[in-house]
Amino acid sequence: MEIDLILNELSMGESISIDKHDARQLMSEFINMIRLFKKHQVKATLRTKYDFHTIIVARDYPIGQWFNEADREERLFIKTLVTKSPFSNDIDNLDIKELETGSGASEFRHEGKLAVGLGVAYLLDSIAISLRSSNYWNTPYVNIDFKYFEESSHDLIETKEIIKHVSQSNHVKEHLVWINRQIQSEITNGEVLWVQKEELFPSLVFCECVGKQLLDIKESNPLLKQIIKRLFELEEQTQKWTDGNFDINLLPSKVTPESDTRLKNFQQELTFQCPDGIYRRFDLHLRMTPGANRLYFYPIEPQKLIIGYIGLKIQ
Repeated sequence: MEIDLILNELSMGESISIDKHDARQLMSEFINMIRLFKKHQVKATLRTKYDFHTIIVARDYPIGQWFNEADREERLFIKTLVTKSPFSNDIDNLDIKELETGSGASEFRHEGKLAVGLGVAYLLDSIAISLRSSNYWNTPYVNIDFKYFEESSHDLIETKEIIKHVSQSNHVKEHLVWINRQIQSEITNGEVLWVQKEELFPSLVFCECVGKQLLDIKESNPLLKQIIKRLFELEEQTQKWTDGNFDINLLPSKVTPESDTRLKNFQQELTFQCPDGIYRRFDLHLRMTPGANRLYFYPIEPQKLIIGYIGLKIQ
């Protein structure tokens, strides 16, 4: 199983106020993190904004200089580490390419700073990796602000997203459930997702129309990872739902109910036949990028939730 680790460029650079001794310690920790991924049967590929060997670790201290001073074992490890730059290397994803160049209609920020690497980790639903150069990065999850322009509605959308993140070995353990899930279910396209849905999402039931929608999602479609991510989020929260109403605020991604106007104007389009034969009007939905894509769901009872629609915004 191969997982892309996305280097958070904000954790490295000339502005880092650490000395060479601390930088060497942080690099050793960085290497041990990647080794730990390999112990869990994961081939880790490092994606970076720039050529890895030219990155500045500390002030006036590039990785090239660190390489000359590191011990033999660490040098050999870096030599064998597969690194890909720029982020979009061998990825057919226009959103990532535009994010790298700053030419797109979306941006990601962390504490007000432009965060390209963290944004790529979000778009790929992967793990961001940082040099533990400050307390900002001593966390298994990082919050980012995501802003993008939705062409279909001409709306500027602003959301907060949570990124899986590691900067020390203990953080890797936080993501073992996700890592094992990736190993067990290498979902290559929408058809595979549909065939494996009962095994992957035992708490979710799917309307038949969703199967037709998923068949159009091919391996090269960047939307696939976002669909998988949202479905796993719903599955995990539905498993935890044991009584009362389904709390949409506990989901990591923002849930948006339809406005009264849209519910009235699109009553027929928002009504889907469910597996039990009952027609239900779906209101709650999650946004997905790229494009104006939506995933509609209907909480029916504790530990059971219906997926009614996956596709472009209903117009």
